[in-house]
Amino acid sequence: MIDTVIFDWGGTLSPWATVDHLAGWRRVADVLHAQDPERAAALADALLAADGARWLRVRDEHRAFTLAEVLADTAAHHPADLPPDVLAAGMAAHWEYWRPHVPTDPEAAPMLAALRKRGLRLGVLSSTAWPAAWHEDLLRADGVLDLFDACVWTSDLEWTKPHPAAFHAAMAAVGATDPARCVYVGDRLYDDISGAKGVGMRAVHVPHSSIPAVQYVAVDVTPDAVVQRLADLPALIADW
Repeated sequence: MIDTVIFDWGGTLSPWATVDHLAGWRRVADVLHAQDPERAAALADALLAADGARWLRVRDEHRAFTLAEVLADTAAHHPADLPPDVLAAGMAAHWEYWRPHVPTDPEAAPMLAALRKRGLRLGVLSSTAWPAAWHEDLLRADGVLDLFDACVWTSDLEWTKPHPAAFHAAMAAVGATDPARCVYVGDRLYDDISGAKGVGMRAVHVPHSSIPAVQYVAVDVTPDAVVQRLADLPALIADW
């Protein structure tokens, strides 16, 4: 019998959304170059390119990264001695841009409560550059953070999914010891389904995300099950 269910975040607990990434980076740039629109535009373009390059490295090498590293990659486009309060304001502006686009699925809370009632351990494993505090503030505001035993964000790790180390970190965080008794739920066949099955977990696919072509990796993998709605998960795995 399974004793643990671990979830992806973006595209799974938070439904997929198409977002203008350049506009999000422009929020940062407008703070860092508040008096110079031309330099702000150039910095926004550089931040977008650096972020894209980092995600390509995630795709090819599974190397984790942070927003601070994206900013460091664009050092030629902003002052090296940025005051901490200005940098913090820029990052806050970036988060405020993104926050409305990443709500928690309304079906998540009752689904998670049903699984907890069965005594299952629950966790999150997300490949992300955002700091843990951003994610957890959002989950707290949406009333689901306390339903998880632990949340693991790859911004705190060396590796992203599908690297085995990321899945092992999530298992350790929730106190799971046997991957065969774990289920991973995610929207990406390569990162989530192949990664989970590669360490011996069962895997459930939520097939609603429009994965960008540049991030797509063809993989020969079959999930153990597919759910169209998070609400369907408790019944699906009731006898696993």
